[in-house]
Amino acid sequence: MRVLGVDPGLTRCGVGVVDVAPNRTARLVHVEVLRTPPEQALELRLLALGRGLAALLDEHRPDAFAIERVFAQHNVRTVMGIAQISGVALHLAAERGIAVALHTPSEVKAAITGYGAADKAQVTAMVTRVLGLATPPKPADAADALALAICHAWRGGPVAAASGPLTPAQRAWREAERTRR
Repeated sequence: MRVLGVDPGLTRCGVGVVDVAPNRTARLVHVEVLRTPPEQALELRLLALGRGLAALLDEHRPDAFAIERVFAQHNVRTVMGIAQISGVALHLAAERGIAVALHTPSEVKAAITGYGAADKAQVTAMVTRVLGLATPPKPADAADALALAICHAWRGGPVAAASGPLTPAQRAWREAERTRR
C-alpha cells in the first residue's frame, strides 16, 4: 500500500510518501516540505502549495491519502491556515479518487510511538527507526508527514488487516481507539 501523508501548514507543508508491505514494514518513497513565504498573498500561497501537492499526487499515485485533522488551538489564524490548505489537499485527493483519512496528532503519536502524548523528537526518532533511515527527516514537518502515512497504513486498509502480530505502537493505538469510543 502506498500512502501519501500531509502535515498541513501554509509556511511549511510536510509531505511524505511510504510504501507499506502486508507484514507492516515501511519503506520511504519520498519526503519533502513545500514552503511559501508568509508575506505572500494567501491565495498565491494556496495556489503554490496546491500545485506542489498535485504534482506529488500525480507523480507517486498513492493508494491512500492521510492528513492531520485540524484541531482547536488558541491561535485562530494558525487554525484557519491549516484548514485552508487542508481543504485544498482534500480536494486534490478527491479529484483523483484517492481514499482519504484524517488522523489526530495524538492518534498518530500513539500509532508511531505507542504513546499519544509523545513529543516531536520521539515521533521523529520512531519514524527514523521504522523507515530504517540513516538520518532523521528534517524539519519536523517532514517527519510528521511520514508519521501520518505510516499511521494510516498500520491502522486500516489491507495492511492492517494482514495476518501477523501487531507492533507495540499498533496495540497502543487500538487501545486508545477503544477508550475513545
